[in-house]
Amino acid sequence: MKSKIQFLTMAGCHNCEAVKKVFDEIMPEFSDKAEVEEVDMTTPEGMELVQKYGIMASPGIVINEELFSSGGVDKEKLIEKLKSL
Repeated sequence: MKSKIQFLTMAGCHNCEAVKKVFDEIMPEFSDKAEVEEVDMTTPEGMELVQKYGIMASPGIVINEELFSSGGVDKEKLIEKLKSL
């Protein structure tokens, strides 16, 4: 079963754009292990996830219902996490 990555973003967020590029770069390698679902933080679903995981900065990355990072991402740590799934 594929792992679920929820990528919480909002319009006009520079960190979100940077992290999106990281996902575009590395996800082809992990497409068999995980899928990324982008969620707008301003939607009801997005606001619910922000509250549930206590995300204080955008973007938020939730992997298998566990907060991985918020406010940006360390590419190497993300790759390590994806390899461990």
